[in-house]
Amino acid sequence: MPASAPGAAPAASDRLRVLTLNIWNRQGPWERRLALIRDGVRALAPDVIGLQEVLHLDGGGADQAEEIAAGLGYQVAFGPAWPIGGGLHFGNAVLSRWPIVAHRTLRLPRPGGAAEPPAPPEDGEEARALLCCEIDAPFGRLPLFCTHLDWKLHDGALRCRQVAFIAEAIERLAPVGAPGSYPPVLLGDFNAEPPSDEIRFLEGHHVLDGRSVYFADCHRVAGDGRPGETFCRRNPYAAQVREPDRRLDYVFVRGPDREGRGEPLSCRVVLDEPRGGAWPSDHFGVLAVLSVRPRPLPSME
Repeated sequence: MPASAPGAAPAASDRLRVLTLNIWNRQGPWERRLALIRDGVRALAPDVIGLQEVLHLDGGGADQAEEIAAGLGYQVAFGPAWPIGGGLHFGNAVLSRWPIVAHRTLRLPRPGGAAEPPAPPEDGEEARALLCCEIDAPFGRLPLFCTHLDWKLHDGALRCRQVAFIAEAIERLAPVGAPGSYPPVLLGDFNAEPPSDEIRFLEGHHVLDGRSVYFADCHRVAGDGRPGETFCRRNPYAAQVREPDRRLDYVFVRGPDREGRGEPLSCRVVLDEPRGGAWPSDHFGVLAVLSVRPRPLPSME
């Protein structure tokens, strides 16, 4: 689904700029928020973007990801998580300045111990998904995975099942050492703080069912020194649910690889200021910059 005429700035040849943002579907003043998000995308010039809480209407109707991408030079892939009804779907989306040559959606485990892969949700039945994209980047195949985990504060056990499912899917779809492949990038709204078992599992600090993995949390590795909360009470859209300030949104990468690709170079919270009384979303965004080729190492002399 290509967006209209290109307008995004060309990427630096030795950097990959990655943005994630939960756009809060159409809640609040959507048209004003849309303008803020689009202005932010123009200014930040990410190469790839992962969006969560995206609404998409079947049959060529409204699509929030297409609205954001229009005229900015991005291709769009949408992955439905659950059908709201009447052809309207809630899910994840990926925007890419390079061709999205393949994409598929995998349903994540749901409450109640449903068999995997879970059965398709009925209309109005909340579910979560993983959008898996293969992008034809100038530096090779880029496997990009966008997700949104269960939101309930007490559902850490379910989120653990979900990240274990995601890790298995990435290992299967983007195996280590695949020829011509960049290290896989995983991003989204994980609805979990850094000390949680689900995030510690992804970072290699916790074992689930005898299994362990490693993904670099770009904020922890290359953050700007700030706490990095992305769901904050200073944002009135977030304050209304009366939850504490938390870091819930992440960019992970299974890197650097043996060639030095996929090393987190910087990471910061973005889209975190209002304009004219409106904020871009109830979440703030995260922008990470990753290496595309090895950086020179300090001399040992």
